Formats: sequence, structure tokens, C-alpha cells
Amino acid sequence: MIYTEGLTKRYGDILAVDHIDLRIDAGTVYGFLGPNGAGKTTTMQLLTTLETPTEGHATVAGHPTTDREAVKPHIGYLPDTPPVYDAFTGYEQLEYVATLRGLDDEVASGRIDRLLARVGLSEAANRRIDTYSQGMRQKVGLIQSVLHEPGVLFLDEPTNGLDPRAAREVVDLINELSETGTTIFLSTHILPVVEELANTVGVLHDGTLLTEGTPAELVQRATSDEDQSLEQAFLEITADDAHLSGETDPSLDTRP
Repeated sequence: MIYTEGLTKRYGDILAVDHIDLRIDAGTVYGFLGPNGAGKTTTMQLLTTLETPTEGHATVAGHPTTDREAVKPHIGYLPDTPPVYDAFTGYEQLEYVATLRGLDDEVASGRIDRLLARVGLSEAANRRIDTYSQGMRQKVGLIQSVLHEPGVLFLDEPTNGLDPRAAREVVDLINELSETGTTIFLSTHILPVVEELANTVGVLHDGTLLTEGTPAELVQRATSDEDQSLEQAFLEITADDAHLSGETDPSLDTRP
């Protein structure tokens, strides 16, 4: 469902994404890890047609990412800052997105009601978004990314700004989507979420894909202690590169 070969993005002298090769099968939850500035968001923008590669190529759901109109119906994307209109109510925002996606009114209404209830937003649906907390806005962003039931879902920090209970609701929804066969490309600093959800993990540093594998395989490669966490494995995998680049803090959030 996601394929890249030599995917590269330069901004002048800055090499943001460096010849990345990905092979992600349908139904996979792919955890995409890396410290701040590693190139994760740029990679997601390339895969969601928002950026054009400098070199290499990519396909999503069988379509080249340079063909935006072909790719769009098959993907959902939740960026780290959800694109919502403050003047809309939550329900109006979702109706608007449903219209953009060409959904039948009755179908859209049923999905909106179900998803609002699923993430605990039913009572707030008719309030303006400018009264919402960051976490509530994040939930609206997630709902609008899945309204059209895409085959591939890109999530950039989906639990950003959520308290533990709300984060659990979102994680459970992501898990349900994966069980129905949705391919999920998940970028987050909250490593317990990756450990819980991801079938495969890729570690990015300075635009380079350092390693891939299941969470257990990454732990095994990084340390002989099988009881170590993915957090510790991540720190060890990126340690040499971080030292060379002068980084001392990979900016990880290890909250559950």
C-alpha cells in the first residue's frame, strides 16, 4: 500500500529525506520514529502528495504520489495541527469535510454521529471549535481524516494534547481501524503507543532510515536485555548518530 524507492527531499542545502526505501503491506500499522527534525513530517508530506520529491518516487494505494487526484480518495491525513475552522461547530466542520469528500448526506450523517460518540464528542458537537481544547480539536481532526473510510491513514502525533483517557479513546479507535484492514502510517513521540499498535517500526534520523522491524526485533537488535523497552532501544539505535550531530536530547515523550 505504501512503496518508496530512493525517496529524497532537499530544501536548498538541507537534505530533509535521504533516499528512503519503504515497503508497507495492506493492513500494517507502521510506527515511524525519530527525534525532532529527523524528517518524519517531510516524509509524510511526500507520501500524502503535499510535497514533491527531489529524487526517487513513491506510490500509495498503487498510485504515484505525484498524481494528487488519484491518491487523495485513498488516504486520510491528520497533521500535528488539525486543519479546522474556528467559526464552525464540530459538526459543521465534519459536514463540510464530508461534502468535500463527496459523501452522501445520509451516509455522512451516520458516520459523523458514530465517530463523535466513539471519541466522546457528541455533547460538544454543536459548540464552536474556537471553544474547544487542543485535545478536542485533535479528535475532530482524526474523525475528518477517516470519514471517507480511506485505505491508508497517515497520523502525525494523533494523541497530541490529549489527556490519558482521551488518548486511550483515540488509540482504541486506531486499533479498530487497523483490525478492519486500514493501513496506518503512525508518527509519534509517545513510544508506548507505538509498542501497542505497530506491527513494524522504522527509525529515522537525519533523514535516513536507520532500521526497521517489529518492536521486539528492534529491542533485540539494540540490547541483549529482552526486558528493555522500545524507548531504550530507540535511544541506543540513534545514539551514535545523535552524538555525531551534536544532539543530546531526542525529545521523546514516554508517557503511556
